Amino acid sequence: MYALKSFANGFEYIEIQNSAAHAKIALQGAHIFDYVRSGSALLWLSETSKFEEGRAIRGGIPICWPRFGNLDKSLPQHGFARIFLFELIKVEEVNERLTQVHLQLKSSEISKKIWNYDFTLDIVFDISETLSISMKTTNEDAKEFLLTQAFHTYFQVKNIENITIEGLKGVEFLDTLTDTKSVENRALKISAETDRVYLGVKRDICLREDDKEVLIHAENSHSAIVWNPWIEKCSKMSAMQPEAYKEFVCIESANAFDDFRTLKPNERYTLSVEYRMQRS
Repeated sequence: MYALKSFANGFEYIEIQNSAAHAKIALQGAHIFDYVRSGSALLWLSETSKFEEGRAIRGGIPICWPRFGNLDKSLPQHGFARIFLFELIKVEEVNERLTQVHLQLKSSEISKKIWNYDFTLDIVFDISETLSISMKTTNEDAKEFLLTQAFHTYFQVKNIENITIEGLKGVEFLDTLTDTKSVENRALKISAETDRVYLGVKRDICLREDDKEVLIHAENSHSAIVWNPWIEKCSKMSAMQPEAYKEFVCIESANAFDDFRTLKPNERYTLSVEYRMQRS
């Protein structure tokens, strides 16, 4: 079962309910902001996040496209897709446990004022025992373009200091807070502001807390970002309560920094990710 709904201000989203999971996906930004399976929530959503046209949602899985971060000063931070309205192509109830949602963004006069290329961006969600998302970019232009992108996923946790992130041992990372590179030598725990870009990720990542774990399997991504603003930065951020840093960690599957892609005319590229919640 699914329905197209809207908040009082007209902000539209799709609500999906099947026998495996429940989810909510905003048309703006193709942004999933709720996924619950067996009574357990995968995603963190700020209780003060604004569901307003032209403003990014704080939490869930923002789509960073066609740029990740703010290294390209000619574009807004994390690109523009997350604040553009996508078209609902179709919702297919494949069976009682799987619902597929296809959203699409095409270049327009407005987008070309920001980024002067013709493109099609297709986002497909599989809502089932796992949450799977694919992000396919097609270069519809006569010239090539460079692409960096990410699923900026906010995972809900009970207490940030109790989590462990596995699967990154031996991987080189850039600490953007100090602008230094190191190699991860252990399972990662968060006890301070963290902003790391892991380069050359080749294994699945596992987020553990108590007896719960989330397995993260990415395709066509060799970079991953781990982020938490901690106390001081959290208190200054928009749409976030001062204590919110305790409730989430971002583990982002990405094509970032040296893991960028160059798409020639008519080329396509798909970044995808699957999240599986289970008990250890």
